[in-house]
Amino acid sequence: MAAPCGRGTLTLFLVSLSAAFLTYNVLVSFRSSLQPLPSSFPTASSSSSSSSSSSSRRFGAARRRAFHTAVTASGNAYNTWQCRVMYHWFKEARRAPGGAEMGGFTRVLHSGKPDEFMDEIPTFVADPLPDGDQGYIVLNRPWAFVQWLQKADIKEDYILMAEPDHIIVKPIPNLSRDGQAAAFHFFYIEPEKYENVLRKFFPEDKGPITKIDPIGNSPVIIEKESLGRIAPTWMNVSIAMKNDPDADKSFGWVLEMYAYAVASALHGVGNILHKEFMIQPPWDLEVGDAFIIHYTYGCDYDMKGKSTYGKIGEWRFDKRSYDDKPPPRNLPLPPNGVPQSVVTLVKMVNEATGSIPNWDSYAASY
Repeated sequence: MAAPCGRGTLTLFLVSLSAAFLTYNVLVSFRSSLQPLPSSFPTASSSSSSSSSSSSRRFGAARRRAFHTAVTASGNAYNTWQCRVMYHWFKEARRAPGGAEMGGFTRVLHSGKPDEFMDEIPTFVADPLPDGDQGYIVLNRPWAFVQWLQKADIKEDYILMAEPDHIIVKPIPNLSRDGQAAAFHFFYIEPEKYENVLRKFFPEDKGPITKIDPIGNSPVIIEKESLGRIAPTWMNVSIAMKNDPDADKSFGWVLEMYAYAVASALHGVGNILHKEFMIQPPWDLEVGDAFIIHYTYGCDYDMKGKSTYGKIGEWRFDKRSYDDKPPPRNLPLPPNGVPQSVVTLVKMVNEATGSIPNWDSYAASY
């Protein structure tokens, strides 16, 4: 691993030292949390009815494979309105048929201080990195996860790492299997292309570069115990990459995604890649079988429904248009001819903002 220089060395050392203690505490807390199910928990033997027994077995299995959804956020206006929309659709999916494995939800707020939405969205307040994020705000994400995993009382045995700009279209099952995490294949995460850089962090004795999966940390469903091992490494690899000029230049805004993929490989946690995990409009034209809409890209069209990507369209939806204030209710729908995925995205944003209390006064306050 390339050694950061100067002030970065001290930061990495201090955070590494902190993470070492946290890792021990995380593993201890995981082991102590693996208690037998209480006697009152529904099981096959608790009913003489065969249909009730079958229902109880299904319920018990679903609860044992339940996952906790965690979303990191900085607390600025841009992140906050997305979190409010995301949490609205999480709740809708969880109470729909098929949502039995969707457990609790936490917004991991890495601003270091509570905000006015603590009562609306279940929130854990984490500290930002002690030496700052070097202008790369998502560098706080892995450190926030380390704190949350160590300090929070997480009932579920699995974690879904999601992001504020995710809209859950339908209930998500636990897609992980046999110790492997479930993840999404990002076409722009290319370990083989950057092997020379990645070997600083994933030495040859760890195996071929193909052991690094083309993933980020989100969306990922993973065993809580596995994430407890990965998170401190993810944090330290992220900091080391940010302090390495070659890695920083090569990976840019997806640096912490590469860091997570490396950390996962270093700990021997494989990933089952699910193309249906999410779609990314405007490139994906249909929602299809997807569970999540990820609206990271701007959607620009003329009034005939033709894409003008790269140029501001006569009609547009881009989350960055609302970086300092939330969008108003009832955004105009796209013109005819715009892909179904984009239409669905805007309709779901509108439905959420129309349902969330006090959205108008909230939007007007900025």
